[in-house]
Amino acid sequence: MSNPFLEERLPVDVRMGATYADQYNVEITQTAGNSEYRRLVHPYPVRYFDISYVLSNAVKRAAVADLYHRAYGMFAGFRAKAFDDYTTAANNGPPTAFDQLLDIVTAGSVYQLQKQYGTGGTPLSIGLPVRTLFKPVAGTTLVGVRNSVTGDHTLTGFTVDTTTGRVTLAANKTDTVTGITQAAAAVLTVGTHSFLVGETVHVSGVVGMTQINGLRAAVTATGATTVTLSINSTGFTAYSSGGTVNTAPQTGEEVRGGCEFDIPVRFNSRIDFEHLTPDVRQTSQIELVELINP
Repeated sequence: MSNPFLEERLPVDVRMGATYADQYNVEITQTAGNSEYRRLVHPYPVRYFDISYVLSNAVKRAAVADLYHRAYGMFAGFRAKAFDDYTTAANNGPPTAFDQLLDIVTAGSVYQLQKQYGTGGTPLSIGLPVRTLFKPVAGTTLVGVRNSVTGDHTLTGFTVDTTTGRVTLAANKTDTVTGITQAAAAVLTVGTHSFLVGETVHVSGVVGMTQINGLRAAVTATGATTVTLSINSTGFTAYSSGGTVNTAPQTGEEVRGGCEFDIPVRFNSRIDFEHLTPDVRQTSQIELVELINP
């Protein structure tokens, strides 16, 4: 058995009374002349928690002790909610579909939830650090596409794996354009199709009406061989030929997302109980450490 993980949450929130800190894995070599050579082993923050203070309640203390035994001490991982940092919208705001840039696993189809840290100043050439979000909370993930011209478009066709944080977009729908009207809501002739009202499509490769290339818009109506888009093409050049529409994100578009998340951790210490009175116990330091590859 390797890297076992219990898909359950620590029975106390890591909040008031607990301490935590993010640490970066930096190797520091000091020479005889007191010069330093520093190497960043990896770019991911690793969070450490001390939760001993929050276990003054006997019921909570027993629940944590039970989890400790189910995890075989430091062997298995589990989820922890950090009350100061549990959403992609700042630290604890309601998540939106455009909070964070998602990492590409397979372009156009599979993406990884993540959260960037250290905004507000000048980053190093390697960029800002990110925390890979392996454990999103079920039912909280939102996903969108950001188009440089037409802005943000929320997606509904996706699934998310709450054990890995990977988002899989619905299969791409694509078709060839054979005509576009000049109208307040452009009507594209695309042949027999399966596009649905509410989906968004990206237009490219059009000759003549080149102003429409690179735009993404919502489908507002459909016909047997047409789709109507929320694009005002009245002032565009007349359509000549060619063109393709795709529902999947295209080159130059960003896939973004947001969610509430837990941090995967394991116990990084044993749990010691001190007998203060026949009915009162005190716990010493109980440390948790984040798993950056659970």
